[in-house]
Amino acid sequence: MTEKKTNKLKILNDPIYGFITIPNSLICDLIDHPYFQRLRRISQMGLSHLVYPGAHHTRFHHALGSMHLMQKAVINLRFKGVVISDDEANALYIAILLHDIGHGAFSHALEQSIVSGIDHETISLKFMNALNDEFNGELSLAITIFTEKYHRKFLYQLISSQLDMDRLDYLNRDSFYTGVAEGNISSERLITMLNIQDDNLVIEEKGIYSVEKFIVARRLMYWQVYLHKTGLVAEKLLGKILTRANELALLGEKLPASKAFTYFLTHQIDESNFTLETLKTFAKLDDYDVFSAIKEWISHEDKILSKLSESLINRKLPKVILQKAPFTKAQIDKICQQVKKTFALNDAELDYFVYHGKIQNQAYDVTKNNIQILYKDGAIKDVTEASDHLNLQALSIPVIKYYICYPKK
Repeated sequence: MTEKKTNKLKILNDPIYGFITIPNSLICDLIDHPYFQRLRRISQMGLSHLVYPGAHHTRFHHALGSMHLMQKAVINLRFKGVVISDDEANALYIAILLHDIGHGAFSHALEQSIVSGIDHETISLKFMNALNDEFNGELSLAITIFTEKYHRKFLYQLISSQLDMDRLDYLNRDSFYTGVAEGNISSERLITMLNIQDDNLVIEEKGIYSVEKFIVARRLMYWQVYLHKTGLVAEKLLGKILTRANELALLGEKLPASKAFTYFLTHQIDESNFTLETLKTFAKLDDYDVFSAIKEWISHEDKILSKLSESLINRKLPKVILQKAPFTKAQIDKICQQVKKTFALNDAELDYFVYHGKIQNQAYDVTKNNIQILYKDGAIKDVTEASDHLNLQALSIPVIKYYICYPKK
C-alpha cells in the first residue's frame, strides 16, 4: 500500500484578495483532485471575452475566492459570539469550494444543448458524492449543508442566498477582469456586518448602504456584462453549434472531437442516464475540447455546422436586436423571409440562423432568502423596507427584455 502524499501547498496569490490560505490538507487534496483542476479549463464568464477581452478568468479562480471569503465570514461570526464548530467551518469551506464543480464547458451553453434535463447544481452534487466516496465520507457534513438538510439554516445561507459568498466573490472578480467598475463592491465590509438572528443570516443596520450598493451593482453587472447583447448572441450561437453537431452525430456523422466530447455528442444525456461513468467522462470535458472541435468543424461539409462554427471562431457574430417590447409575428416573419432568400435556406435550416426569445433579470427577490437588516433593538426588516433608497423597491421587480438574432448581410 502506497503512503498518501502530503500536500504542502498552503498559500495562493490572488489578484483580488492577495494571499489566500488553504486551511488544511483535506482541502489541499480536493483542490489537487482532477475533478477540481478541470475548473482551470472552464471559463467563469463563458464567451464574455468576446465583449470584454480581459474576461478570461476561470471557475477555479472563483471557487478559491469564494472559499477565502467564507473563511473571513466564519472568523467574523465567531468574533461576534456565533458558535461554529471546526467541523462545521470545514464543511462550509468544502461546500463553497465545490459549489460550481458541476459546470460544463462554457457553463450554461452545454446545459442547453448536448446535456439536457440536468443542471450544473445537480452535477455538482454528483461530483461531491463521488469525492465523498473517494475521501471516506469526509465530505458528508458539507453535502448535508449544501443540500439544505442541516439543522442550522444560516450555514446554508452563507453558501446560497441573496448575499452569499458566491455572489460576493463573482461580482468583484468579474468586475475586475472585465474592467466594469460598477460591479466593484465592498465584500470586506459586507462580511464584517454579517450576524445571525434566529438562525438566519442578517446584516447589521450600519451595513445597509453597503447592501444597497451591492444590489445596484448586481443590476448593473447583469445588464452591462452578463446579459450584454453581444455576449448573449455569442452564447446562443454556441448553443446552435452544439445542437447541430449533436444532431449530425446522432445520425451517424463522424465529427472531429475529443473522446469525451464525442461521447456527449453521440449520446442523449439527461438526469436519468447520468451515471458515475458519465460523470467520469464529463470530468474530462472542458472549454478546450469544445473550442478545438469547433475550429475543425469550420471545414466540415455540412454547410450549417461550417458556417456557424466559422462565425463564432472568427467573431463574425449575428446581428442582435434587444428591446423592451416583444417582437410581433410580422416583424419575425419579415426577418425570416429576408434571411431565407439571402442565404438560400429552407425552414429547417432557418432555425439555426434566426432565433428569438426573452431574457430576464431581477436584482433582488423579496420572496426568496431575502436580505434582512438587524436593528440595535433586535427588530428585523427586509432591506427594501429598511432602505431609504427610492429605487431599491423597483429593483425587486423582474425586468424582461426581448431579443432576435439573425445573420448580418
